[in-house]
Amino acid sequence: MKSEDLDGVYGAKNPDEARTLYDDWSGSYDADNLAKGFRLPALGAGLLASYIGRTKGPILDAGCGTGLVGETLMVMGYMHVFGCDISKEMMALADKTGAYSGFEQADMGTKLPYADDHFAGFVCVGSFGPGHAPASTLTHLARVTRPGGYGVFNLLEHSYVDQGFPPVMEKLAADGVWEVAHVSPPFLPFLLGEPDLWSRAYVVKML
Repeated sequence: MKSEDLDGVYGAKNPDEARTLYDDWSGSYDADNLAKGFRLPALGAGLLASYIGRTKGPILDAGCGTGLVGETLMVMGYMHVFGCDISKEMMALADKTGAYSGFEQADMGTKLPYADDHFAGFVCVGSFGPGHAPASTLTHLARVTRPGGYGVFNLLEHSYVDQGFPPVMEKLAADGVWEVAHVSPPFLPFLLGEPDLWSRAYVVKML
């Protein structure tokens, strides 16, 4: 990943600006990220699989980007994956993987265009950082995930408190919407770059 691309999307002031930045970046996104050892998609897919088992229920790849998570899930045998993203250009590339059953363009912090309790699980990795989807996204993701389903997401260590994630997560737990099943130790999302960028992965179970 080019540092200027990462700085640009982290500096987005609103969803429209983020949409434009990702549309423009879509053509080189995979090459830029994978050259730096980007491992969030594989970790996210693997974590969900380890909790959700061999479900036939639909899975939501929220903030699906170019389809790295969905393609990983497809290789692992999950065939009912749906993607949503703010960028149409990103989703057009994800569609080429053949891993997805459908797509919706969505500003995830505002709403998700799915029915309550629809998905057996969700993965949302690489979407929660400065200039990205806000903490309110978690409420929408919880709404569309059925009781007993699981969700996987990551948060950046240096920014998630200032972004307001702890109170949203605590309220979802206090209201009996979910329970936290797993929190990873800090890890580097990029093995070969961004050495100061640390993250944790979270697994939540819907109640």
